[in-house]
Formats: sequence, structure tokens, C-alpha cells
Amino acid sequence: MTKRENSKLLLYYNGYSGNGMFRNNLDHIIERCQETGYQVTVVRAKKGVMIDRALSEIDQEEYSRIIACGGDGTINICVNAMVRHDIHLPLGILPAGTANDFAYYFELPNNIDAALNVALGDRTTKADVGLVNGKCFINVAAMGAMVDVSQKTDPTLKNAIGPLAYYLKGASELTQLHPINVRLTTPEKVREEEIYFMTVCNGESAGGFRKLSPNSMMNDGLMDVVAFRKMPILEFPPLLFEVLNGRHPENKNVLYFQTDSLLIEADEDMPTDVDGECGETLPLKFSMLKQRLDIFVDSFTWKFD
Repeated sequence: MTKRENSKLLLYYNGYSGNGMFRNNLDHIIERCQETGYQVTVVRAKKGVMIDRALSEIDQEEYSRIIACGGDGTINICVNAMVRHDIHLPLGILPAGTANDFAYYFELPNNIDAALNVALGDRTTKADVGLVNGKCFINVAAMGAMVDVSQKTDPTLKNAIGPLAYYLKGASELTQLHPINVRLTTPEKVREEEIYFMTVCNGESAGGFRKLSPNSMMNDGLMDVVAFRKMPILEFPPLLFEVLNGRHPENKNVLYFQTDSLLIEADEDMPTDVDGECGETLPLKFSMLKQRLDIFVDSFTWKFD
């Protein structure tokens, strides 16, 4: 694809993702971008402050794209800044988090050079963005018992063994499970349920569970709600096996439905998680920004447009 001489891209990277993968390869990444004909503006992640400042001042007419380097939390911060400042540049992703659920949905490679080939290409697809209490989520919002596992898991362990670190930490917290009474209000129905935990999904996977929401599509304007009801503890192991294989939506202990608007209320406070980071406090009001993002994908592997 021919580029203008003054064509620019913004490179946003998390120096800690992937045990410093991008920090150690930053010069190589910049070189690859320059070889393709781009001037590169580099923004280092710092709790969202720097990307927010950069996007508040950016002239979109001068830029071709944004490339975000990191895990789901890094991409979440980038997308929140894009929506806040009405930035509509296409987004490339270089994944290097623990689970990389958002990148996994789009079948993006983990190898830096292969991911750069995609991010510097010209094929994009549309993606929805979820909103919870006015803040964006790209992949999943979760609430209830064990959903803050990713926040509690040692970062060193996550970098060393990946999603297995989540499974080990989650298993250690099974004995603390207790049901929570929730009210789930959609335009179609009000549901009263006793649940252990639940997820509101834009994508298919969360925390390395690749088929947590097997029917999700990121461009349909709908969120997929998966709630795990109160059940005897002995029914957990077979249900877990069904989750791993994507067969749980039909299980009697699982409530599954799709909607474009949702209000979650509960009789007590419960931990929440948004794209692997600490989430909002209840009540939670959800909506969708339909096809808000353009995501760079591989022309050879992405077949779902």
C-alpha cells in the first residue's frame, strides 16, 4: 500500500507486558514501521495518562493508524482514550499479555514480526466496544466470586507460565465461593438469580478460557451474558470440563442470553473485573458502541467479514 511521505502512526506500548518484550524490541519495532514509510510517534504506557494526553492533541488527518502493544488491559486503556477523544483511526495490535483474549479473537499472531505484518497492512474488520458505567471494555466484564483472580495473580508468575497462573490461583479460591442475589434487567426481561459469578462478553474468551462465550461475535452489537448459578460444589468439575469445550451454555447451572442493554444490581457488593483490571462498583449499567473500532487483521486467516 502506498503511503504519503508525511504519513504517521502512533505506537502505544506497555514496557512491562510480556516480561518487557516490547521494551527490549522497541528499536526493532520502530525500524519496521519506518521501513514501511511511517513517521512514528511513541507513547509509553503510564496508567493511561500519556495516551490520553497524546490523543487529546492528535491531528487525525496526519495519522494513518494506532498500534497498541501489550495485553488486554493496555488495549482497554488505548480504546478508552480513543473513544473519549473521538479518535476513529484503525487500530493494530501487537499482543504480549497473559491471555491476549482480544487478539486471540481476531486470530492475531504472538510473534512480533508476524503481528507487525498485520498491523502495518491494509485489511481491517469492524469491532464493537462495550460500555459499563460509561467506561469502555473491549473483551469482557466480570463480577462475583473469583473474577478478580487476574488482579491477585503474581505478575511474575503470569509472565512465566501464562494462563495457567490464573487456573492455579482460581483453584485456590474455590473454598471461598458463596452465592450472590442479583437482578438482571434488560429491555426484554427482568431476571432474579442466585449466582457465584458471571461475565458480560464482547469476545469469546477470558483468562485463557477460550470458549467461555462460544457464540459471541464482536460485530453484532450484542453482549453475551454468561452467569454461573448457585450449585452443589460437586457439580463444578463437570461444568468446568464443559466450559473448556464450549458446551456449557445449555447446562442447567448456567444462565446464558444476549442483549444490547443490561443493568446489574445485587444485594451486596461484589468484586468486578474489566479486561483483566479492577472494574466498576455496582450497580452496573451496560450498553454497546456498535462497530466502533476498525481492527487490523490478517488477510489470509480472517474470514468472518
